[in-house]
Amino acid sequence: MFQDDPFLMPRNAASARLFSLSKESGRNAAKYIIKQFPQYFDKTFAEPNVPCLMPEILTPQIEGLSEEALKERIHLRRVKDSVDLFDRLVQAGTPVSLETTNSLLDLLCFYGDGESTPEKEEEKEDLEEPGVNASEQKAPKKQSQRGSQSFDSRWRENNNAERIFKIMPERNAHSYCTMIRGMVKHGASAKAYDMYIDLLNERHKADVHTFNALITAVPYLKERFLERWELAKVFLNHMAQQEVQPNLLTFNALLKTLRRCGGVGKSMSLLVIKEMEALDIEPSLATYDHLLFIFYKDVGSYPSGIISEVLDDVEKRSFTPQDPDDANFFATAMQACCDLKDIKLACRLNKAMEKGDNWKFLDVDRLNAYWSKFFSLLCMMEQIDVVLKWYKEMSPSVFYPTPKNILDLLQALDAANHLEVIPSVWEDMKQLGFNRRHDLLEELLSLMSREQHPHEIQLAFAKCAEDIKAAHEQTGREQAPLEWTGHALGSVAVLFSRAGRTQDAWNMIERLQQINRIPTDQVMNEFLDCAKQTNCPDEAIKLVKLAASLDLPSSQRLKSRTEKEFELSEKQKKTLESIKSDSDSSDSDSDSDSDRD
Repeated sequence: MFQDDPFLMPRNAASARLFSLSKESGRNAAKYIIKQFPQYFDKTFAEPNVPCLMPEILTPQIEGLSEEALKERIHLRRVKDSVDLFDRLVQAGTPVSLETTNSLLDLLCFYGDGESTPEKEEEKEDLEEPGVNASEQKAPKKQSQRGSQSFDSRWRENNNAERIFKIMPERNAHSYCTMIRGMVKHGASAKAYDMYIDLLNERHKADVHTFNALITAVPYLKERFLERWELAKVFLNHMAQQEVQPNLLTFNALLKTLRRCGGVGKSMSLLVIKEMEALDIEPSLATYDHLLFIFYKDVGSYPSGIISEVLDDVEKRSFTPQDPDDANFFATAMQACCDLKDIKLACRLNKAMEKGDNWKFLDVDRLNAYWSKFFSLLCMMEQIDVVLKWYKEMSPSVFYPTPKNILDLLQALDAANHLEVIPSVWEDMKQLGFNRRHDLLEELLSLMSREQHPHEIQLAFAKCAEDIKAAHEQTGREQAPLEWTGHALGSVAVLFSRAGRTQDAWNMIERLQQINRIPTDQVMNEFLDCAKQTNCPDEAIKLVKLAASLDLPSSQRLKSRTEKEFELSEKQKKTLESIKSDSDSSDSDSDSDSDRD
């Protein structure tokens, strides 16, 4: 997908998505230029000439008021021009054949009365062939009211498709089926159902693609789960009565409806699968996706047998796209494996994904979600050596870890007592753009500062702490410095102390005072150890003075340690004694005050 060059490779998930979208945008821009300015691409210099590689002719060649001109504009998908020319033909009294009018309805119902655009061309279909269901090109996003869905382009009242349909002198089954499928696709499910009733009243028969569309629309026609299933059965019975043979998309539409039928869906979905087997219809990935969604939607009741049986089938095959929902299967299945906490199933699923061209079903967004779930499960269930092996192989070649993945990895390292790997994880965090995430920084500092480690590791930890300190203080355009927490400052002070960086550690302690936080006993003791290691009695005295000024219970103990563990000059001894005198005098003052009271 990307240039095989370290400098040009994206560093995180956001960049990877931007890069991939940019590539697609470049392709669309090229298509747009060729379509808008075909006159600049009419020269053929290729020898030999390969017609399929040459730009299509996209400008109308037939002028005048004729049905042939209308056919050409319909073929070129010029929605507005086609409607205008049809209206002029009608006004001129020129009859338009039923076949051509139906082709115009196909165009209007597919594009929803809007003009053809490069984005819509991505989902275009061969409308003249009877094998495509327009309603299945775009799944409903959200139900807003009975019989309607939320779409970018909605079915408007009395639009051109409805107007032309009403003035047609004769209509056949194709006319009704096209209107039904267009209405379902663009969110007018109730109107589609009414149109289906009109089709039956006119004694026409619907085709399989129209029934598929109607079954998909069932959740938008009925509120109750049982009512939805009963209406779906009505359509199935009508198919049997009209001798319409169901296809794969019929069963997928039925399972998709059962996803929104609650408990009824669980009890009926397996019967649907058995019916598919009886008709010798091979499931697609969308079939399995709907099945897993139905059985693994509710947390707490996971029958692992269903997914195991699904994987038994999926492992044997290399799939080709047959349904727009095929692309959802691997992400849904991996989520089910995570919910079940079953690493063996997840590994089986991953092998099935890598078989043949199955990996092509995962686009940029789905790919990262899939690997992210898989990696979280590895961190939870596998040994740390296996986790690190996968992490090294996966990142960033196949996925970019999310903040949750990094947290899972840190927790796995902590559980296995492999904290020496943290510095390399921190380098990855910087590359991924997570060096300003509060939750990750707190977890990182907490793990590094919790226990004492060998000197080399402590030096690496101190380097991480220095980078984290720089990240907190970094400012830039629209970027404010991060707020320090007392815990983070204390952890950084501890890490600097253990690495022998006395002055840096003291600066962190002073920063604690600035945000009105009291240094913990651990911070005090670690700093005193550092002062002893670097032979800095003055720093130790400053610490004792700070503890005394804050009236901390540990101040006397720190003072005693300083007297015993440091070689003090006479001046330093006097300074230490004066700290004691100040403390004593304050104590005596408080005692006398209490006596007066």
